[in-house]
Amino acid sequence: QVQLVESGGGLVQAGGSLRLSCAASGRTFSPMGWFRQAPGKEREFVASINWNGGSTTYADSVKGRFSISRDNAKNTVYLQMNSLKPEDTAVYYCAQGSMTSETSRYAYWGQGTQVTVSS
Repeated sequence: QVQLVESGGGLVQAGGSLRLSCAASGRTFSPMGWFRQAPGKEREFVASINWNGGSTTYADSVKGRFSISRDNAKNTVYLQMNSLKPEDTAVYYCAQGSMTSETSRYAYWGQGTQVTVSS
């Protein structure tokens, strides 16, 4: 059974930075993704990474500001978020199983961590 636990969310001013972490247990050498969901909106793709970190993809809205990485020795995936904007405010989820932007392609999900960006 795979378990994913996110951490690192919080309140930050616009222009600031946060680093989210996703600790995985169980099957760990799998592609991983980050998604986010703002109130009243659908869950949207943010970034993904392949099993060894050699390939990454990003949503256009975060390209150049966010960076996804992983440390397989620690079974952890990271999302470094820089130049944060109020529109980045959402609950952020990590997920395992794919690199696509389709939520249905991911088999396991974390419980989410809240990111709030104040203007």
